[in-house]
Amino acid sequence: MENHARKARSFKLKPIVSAITIAFGSTVLADESLNLPRVEVEAQSEGGYKVDRPANRKFTADLIDTPKSVTIIPEQVIRDSGATSLTDALRLTPGITLGAGEGGIAIGDRPFIRGFDIFNSMYVDGIRDIGSQSRETFAVEQVEVLKGPSGAFDGRGSAGGSINMVTKQARQGDFINGSVGLGTDSYQRATIDANTMLGDNAAARIVGLFHDSDVAGRDDVELERWGIMPSITLGLNSPTTFTASWYHFETDDTPDWGIPFRNTGAGGIPVGTPVGSKDAWYGVKGRDFMETEVDIVTVGVSHAFNDNVTLSNTTRYGLTTNKYWITRPNIVVDHPIASNNTPPGMVDRGNTRNRGNRTETITNLTDLSFAFNTGVVRHNVNTGFEISREENRNRAYVNPNRGGVGGDGGLINAGDRYTPIGDPNNNVAYNPIVRNNSASAESEAVNKSVYIFDSMELSEKWLLNAGIRYDHYRTELQNRDATTGANTTDFDSKDNFFNWQLGAVYKIRPDLNVYAMHATSSSPVGLGLGDFGYAGGGLNADTEDLSPERTRTYEIGAKWGVTDNFELTAALFHTIKSNARVDVGGTVENAGEAEVNGFELGFAGHLTDRWSLFGGYTYLDAEQTKVGDSTDQNAVGSASSKGKQLWGTPEHSASLWSTYRLLDQLTVGGGMFYTDKVYADPSNNGYVP
Repeated sequence: MENHARKARSFKLKPIVSAITIAFGSTVLADESLNLPRVEVEAQSEGGYKVDRPANRKFTADLIDTPKSVTIIPEQVIRDSGATSLTDALRLTPGITLGAGEGGIAIGDRPFIRGFDIFNSMYVDGIRDIGSQSRETFAVEQVEVLKGPSGAFDGRGSAGGSINMVTKQARQGDFINGSVGLGTDSYQRATIDANTMLGDNAAARIVGLFHDSDVAGRDDVELERWGIMPSITLGLNSPTTFTASWYHFETDDTPDWGIPFRNTGAGGIPVGTPVGSKDAWYGVKGRDFMETEVDIVTVGVSHAFNDNVTLSNTTRYGLTTNKYWITRPNIVVDHPIASNNTPPGMVDRGNTRNRGNRTETITNLTDLSFAFNTGVVRHNVNTGFEISREENRNRAYVNPNRGGVGGDGGLINAGDRYTPIGDPNNNVAYNPIVRNNSASAESEAVNKSVYIFDSMELSEKWLLNAGIRYDHYRTELQNRDATTGANTTDFDSKDNFFNWQLGAVYKIRPDLNVYAMHATSSSPVGLGLGDFGYAGGGLNADTEDLSPERTRTYEIGAKWGVTDNFELTAALFHTIKSNARVDVGGTVENAGEAEVNGFELGFAGHLTDRWSLFGGYTYLDAEQTKVGDSTDQNAVGSASSKGKQLWGTPEHSASLWSTYRLLDQLTVGGGMFYTDKVYADPSNNGYVP
C-alpha cells in the first residue's frame, strides 16, 4: 500500500492578490529587412482584444459570418488581466460559472455554460481533454468558448457549449518573453516563452511556469505548481508542415471547499444562508491534499496541395492523474435523512471526499479543408473523421485503524470531528492515509465520428452555414473490489447519434450581420468516464439501455464590426433539453426536460488606439420543466426541482475589462465582474450569494 505523508498545506479561493509583475520581452523577425522598432512591435501585440477567426478548423468562415455565439479570449486579454488559471480567464466572459468536483466526478475545472455542465467538453487544440485538473494559462494562446449546443462541432455532450484552449506552438520568428511577479500572500510567479528559428524552415519554442502562493482571503491554503511545454515545427515555408509538442504540468495544492451553508431552516436561519468565517479553512493540515500531473504529447502533419486544399492529421496521447483528500464542511440541523446534528457553533468536518483518478486517452483526427465553386455559390468546407479511446481508473484512499470513531475521515479523537465556526482548529491528529490495493472502478470509452461543415456564399448579402456529425459511442464500466481487485459488476452502453446545425447570415453591410440558427447535441450515458456517478449519467443496470439526452437550441443574433478593431455582438436564444434522465419510481428514465431562455451582449476590441474593452452581459432564465418523483432534494430532476432555476446557473452575470495606454511603454487597466446568486442544488435550497 502507498502511504501518503505530506507537509501541511491549504488552499484559498478569494480571487484578489496584491502583486507587482514585471514583464520582459524582445522580438527579432526572421527576415532582418523587416525589423520594426520595439514600440511598434508592442503596439501590434496590443491589438489583440478582437479575434476575427478561431483556430478550430471546423469554423469555415470568419466569426462575423458564423451564425453562432462564440467568444474568444485572446492572449493579450489573458495577459493584461493577470489571469493565471483557466478559471480566471473564464471570468472575463459572462454566462459561465464554475462548479466543484461533486456528484461522482473528480475535482477540477467544471464550467457551466448557459445552464449546463460542460465538464466533459473541454478541448486542447481542437481535441477533447477529459483529464480532471485545474488548468493554467502559461501555455495558452487563446481560449475559444462556444455557447449553446455544439454537438456538430464536438460530438457527445456539449449541451451548453464547449471550451477550446489553443496552445503556444513553435512559429516563425525569434523572440523571448517572460514575467516575474511578487506580491502579498507569499505570491511568487515566473513565466518564460522563447521561440527560435532553426534555419529558414523550422522553429523551436519552449514555455515554462513556476508558481507558489497562498490564496488571498483564505487561511492556511497554498498553491504550488510548475509546468513546461516544448514544441517544434518543421516546414514553415513549405507545403508540408510537421509539429510536435509535449505539455507537462504538476500541482501540489491545498484543496478548499470553502465555508458551509445552512441546508435546513432550523433555528430561524433561512435555508441556504452561508455561515462561518469567510477566511476560515475547515480542513485538516497534513491530511488534506490535492496533487495533479498532466502529460500531453501531440504530433501533427499538414499538407497544402494548393491554396484551396489542405489535408491534416493529428495524433495525441494524454495521461492525467488527480489525487486528493478533501474536507467537506457541513452544518446539519434537523436533517430529514442524516442521523446526527451538528453542535451549536460548530462545523462538521467528518464528511470527506477522496480520489486517486488516472485518465489515459489516445486520439487521432484527420481532416480536409477545401474550397470550390458550384455556379455562383462559393463553398468553404471542412470534413474529417476522429477516433478516440479513453480509459479511467479510480484507485481511492482509506483511513485504517480509526480507533472506533466512524465517519470521521480518520481523525483519531472523536471530538475533533467538530470544530468552532469562527476559529477552526486545523492541527488535529489523524490516522495515515493509504491507497486501496486495487482500483474500485475502471472504465473505457471508444468514440468514432465523421463530420462535414460548409459555409456557402450564396450572394453578397446571404450566407448559409451547415454542419452535420455522426458518432458511434461505446462505454464499458467494471466495478471492482478495492482490496482484492476482483471484478464485481460489468455494464456497457452503445449509442449511435447524429447532431447538426444550420444557420443563415444576412449582411446588412459588410461589417454588420444578422443571423438565425438551429443546433443540437446528444449526451449519452457514461459521458466522459469521469461522470459515471453523476445526475443519472452513471453506467449501471438502470441506465445502460437509456437513450442519450437531447438538447436543441434556436438562436437569433447580430454581429457588428464597429471598426476594424472593435466588435459588438448580441444574441437571443431558446434551448430545450429533452430525454433528460430523472428518477421515476426508483429507476432512471428519459422523462425529464429543462429549458433555458436568455440573451447576451458582448464587446471586444479597441475603441481608440489607446483604449481597449472586453466583456459583456448575459441573462439566463433556466429551469427544470419536467421532473421525476425523487424526494432527494439534491437529485437532478427531483420532484421539488420543478420550475426551479438550474443549479450552477445565475440569472444575471456581467464582466468588463478595460485598459488604457498612457504612454508607449505604460498601460493601466482594471476590471469588474458580477454574478447573481448561484444555487448549489437542483431544489434551490443552498446558494452562493
